[in-house]
Amino acid sequence: MTMKEACNYVKTAQLTRGREHRRVHSHEVCGKLTDSEWLSIVTRQKKTFAKGKTFAHTARWKDHHEKWDLKTIKL
Repeated sequence: MTMKEACNYVKTAQLTRGREHRRVHSHEVCGKLTDSEWLSIVTRQKKTFAKGKTFAHTARWKDHHEKWDLKTIKL
């Protein structure tokens, strides 16, 4: 393979990659969503944020709020 052939190969490879990329990402095939289709799509949100917050602020520190004195500790 000569240098001219290599340069020609690189140029054609770039063109074919660009054409393929434009073909895959073109929105002509899919079309757009109608209003009813757009509104029918349900997107769920994160579900764990409330559980994590309650654990960090309540259950984790529950034992530190109890009153104790030296008589209750058994050595």
